This record gives sequence, C-alpha cells and structure tokens, in this order.
Amino acid sequence: MIRVLENEFYYLDNFQRVLDWIGERYRDLLVGDELAFLAAFPTLPQPARALFVRMVMRKGNLFRASKLVYAEIGCPVEAARELLATGWVEADPVISLDELFDLLSKPEIASAFGPQLPHKNARKGEQLDALREQFADSRAFSAWYRDCADLALRIGVKPLCDRLRLIFFGNLAQDWTEFVLSDLGMFRFEQVEISQASRGFRSRADVEHYILLHACKERFYAGEPLGEVLRDLPAHVFDNDWLVSRREKLLFQIGQGFEKLKDWDNAYAVYARCRFLGARGRAIRVLEKHERFDEAYALLQVAQAAPESEAERQQLMRIAPRLARRLGHARLPARKPLVERLDLSLPMPVEDRWVEGVVRDHLASEDAPVFYVENALANSLFGLLCWPAIFAAIPGAFFHPFHRGPADLHSPDFHLRRQAEFDACLARLDDGSYRDTIRAHYREKAGIASPFVYWGALSEELLELALACIPPQHLRKWCERILADVRANHTGFPDLIQFWPAENRYTMIEVKGPGDRLQDNQLRWIDYCSTHGMPVSVCYLQWEQAA
Repeated sequence: MIRVLENEFYYLDNFQRVLDWIGERYRDLLVGDELAFLAAFPTLPQPARALFVRMVMRKGNLFRASKLVYAEIGCPVEAARELLATGWVEADPVISLDELFDLLSKPEIASAFGPQLPHKNARKGEQLDALREQFADSRAFSAWYRDCADLALRIGVKPLCDRLRLIFFGNLAQDWTEFVLSDLGMFRFEQVEISQASRGFRSRADVEHYILLHACKERFYAGEPLGEVLRDLPAHVFDNDWLVSRREKLLFQIGQGFEKLKDWDNAYAVYARCRFLGARGRAIRVLEKHERFDEAYALLQVAQAAPESEAERQQLMRIAPRLARRLGHARLPARKPLVERLDLSLPMPVEDRWVEGVVRDHLASEDAPVFYVENALANSLFGLLCWPAIFAAIPGAFFHPFHRGPADLHSPDFHLRRQAEFDACLARLDDGSYRDTIRAHYREKAGIASPFVYWGALSEELLELALACIPPQHLRKWCERILADVRANHTGFPDLIQFWPAENRYTMIEVKGPGDRLQDNQLRWIDYCSTHGMPVSVCYLQWEQAA
C-alpha cells in the first residue's frame, strides 16, 4: 500500500542523509569545494536548504521564483536570499536569448519584445529563430524583460551535486527520486549490512575516471563522430575492474558504430583492442565482411581453441562453414537439431494476435494448465532459492541502501566470490529443503527489488505447480547455467510451460509465429535443456487460410 509522506521536508532530510553518508564513508575522496559544501549546507536556515534541494531535484539550472512556490518553504525570494551569499545560487543571472525563451510564456515574449517580434502568432521556436540574429548578446533577466516583477535564479553547483550523487550511488543513472519512491513504498530494497569497507569508489581517481567515461558515453549516444569520442576515451590502466568493464563496453559499442558505417578498418581496430565479451567474434565477422578471409580464419581457429562463452561458440559454429567454403576447405558436417517440433494451424483471432497467448489457450486443459512465463519463472525460482547468496554482504557488492542487486552482478567472478553461499543454497536441491526455502522467501521477501524475481508474473499457483512438477535436478541445471554467465543466460527461456500435476511432470514450449525464427539465446537454452534431458519443444504456429 502506497502511503502519503507526513514529513513536508522529506526531500531535505533525504538530501542531508546522502551528505552525512558521504561525509562518513568517502571523506578521504572529496576535494575542496565538496568538503566546503558538506560543512556549509547544514548551517543554512531550513527554508533556504529546502529551496536549494528543490532546485537540485528539478531539471535545468534556471528557474523563476514564481515557479518555486512550496507551502512548507514559504516565500521563495526570501529563502533564496539566504543562498546568494554562498555563491551556489545567483539572482537575476545573465542569460542568452535561448535561455530566456525557456523561461517565458508566449504572451510574456510578446510583452518583452513588442514591435521587435515580427510574427506574434508564430510558434515559440519560429519566434526564437526570427530574433536570434538581432539579439545575439546575453543580458540579465531583468534587462531582457523590464516590466517583469518576477526574479530569475540560476543554481550553479549542479555539477557538484551530481558528483556527490555519483559518489553515493556509484552511478549517474539513479537520482534523488530513489529516496521518495522508497519512502512511498513504491520500491522496497533488501536490507544488506553495508560495512565501512564497502565503497563503490576506492580513490578520487575512480571518481574522475567515471566522469570521463560518462562524458564519452553521453557524446556517443548524442551521435558525435565516433573517431572524436574514441580519441577522448581514457586508455590508461584503471585500478578498478568495474570501471574497466564500463570502458570496454563503450569501446565495443563504438566498434559496432564503425561496423554500421561499414568502416571495416576502424571497426576491426576497435574490436582488436576491446576485451568486452563478444568483441573477438565481431572482429572475425568484420574481417570476413572486409574479405580478409585468411586473417578471419586464423582468428577463428584461435577462438575455437578456447571459446570465451557459449554465445561465442555458437557464433563460431555459424561463421566456420562460410570461411571454410571461401578458403576451399572441406565442408563441415551440419549439426542436426535435437529439439522436438510442434506444428499448429489455428484460426486467426479477430482482435488479439498474441501468438504465445493463442497457443497457450489452445494447449491448456483443466488437467494440464499452461502459463506464459518466458524468463520469469526460471529466474524467479533461482532468485528465491539463492536469495541469501545474491544479497550476501561481501565487500564492494552493496555500498548504498538502494541496490536492486549486487554491483558486480555481471562480473565474471560474480559466482566465484560467493561460491560457498551459492553451494549452500544449491545443496537444498539435494536434501529436499528447497521447496520450503523458496516458499519462505516468496512470503518474506514479497515485493523487494531483485535482479531475478519477477514478482508481477509469479503467482502462488504457478509457484506451487513448478515446485511439484519440475524435478530438483532440472532446477539445479537452470541455476548452474544462469550462474555461469548471468548477463547472457538470464534470458532466452521458452515462452510457455505446461504442467501435468497428476503425473508430476512438465514441458517447456517456445512459440514462433509466421515468419518468426529462433534467436541465438533461445537456441542456446533449448540446446542446453535438450542436452540435459529437460522436456522442451518449439511450436510453429500458422494461421488457417480463410475458405
């Protein structure tokens, strides 16, 4: 149940909580202006502090006092007056014409510019374009709009506040709303004991490197020339595996960008220096596209000797026959699929053409219910069984109270760092206690954020059928494969699952509609299940032709 917050200054208290947390755990990483801010902020009057936080939480850095009216703060002009001496906020700032247009309404623009505005009924963008050449300079807000009694304010320390937010969360994706959503009960987080030694950043260099990487990432997504982003991407050695992984991922994305442009030379050069999973396979593919077949085949052989993942092994199996044919090598034998095939021809629904739902409803019976689960069921069973291991309070895994999962979830050593904890959880599959463990966690942890548990898709009926019909040996195999590569193996499960409770058995069904084909991660899961004797089939649905 969502509750209303009684504390009017909840946002201010949360902001101060962040400052206290940082001061306690990261003081040795902070620089002069950050330390000065932590010391000065609590000394200001409450209305001034509250107004400051309201401005921090809103978009942009320019505001009008009339838009900052909050009952608990009172007069925003009076509150802002206390902030001016700090230098964090500026009154009546010098702004450009573009910034002015962001602050004014159309009637106010007409009042401010009068006869100088050529088309009063034009859209704001057209009016701005018409005035830009005439008003290229910047002026104080009051000089632009002399008849306005309102006060403009600019907050100048948002970058500093963003750095503090980064130090607290360990990323720039999470923001101040995390506190509010948690306070309102919309998000709940597992309570993990966070030691003083658990920090997302171990040195000031880590913070600066993150900011550099983030800036490059933002420029990449903004569409800046790939060569310029690549030039500024930090190339030196990071003393932080987590930051290294972020850089390698961005490097891989830049390689993909060059590949889309068919710039084979730059794409290969990027992939060749990249250590992100999948880069070597893309390098082989780029060499093939560039018709450098001998080099591609040589790299293929190196990769085949020690594939970095199931995904790469699958990719190599697809590339190898093409390269062998190009180079005149002996044809490789085709690998026959091991999975059972189910072909259905059903009437096309009048409205809902959701193929998985159509097949589910067709196959279901009172004695053999069918559920659409896709990735939800297997991941949820794994997440519930292994909850203590996933949320184990090991150093560096959790460093603030708002983690949806451990920070190293996708690291290659995620399982290894928690080997004993996962062994203990999986041992319950052998002694038969896993059912009670999963049920207990389903009740006790209901609604708490998890990287694996799909609370909205997991009903008690589905859970009980799964525990009754899926053998523990199969659950163990699912868990082992997820743990082998969390990033790659938490998706690709078949769409449907059918249970026969009277016989304590089940089968999984991947559904493909007309023209649809199996994706690589789906093929890998289907192959894995078939190899380990788990019942799985692929259903190909065609619509019956109207008479």
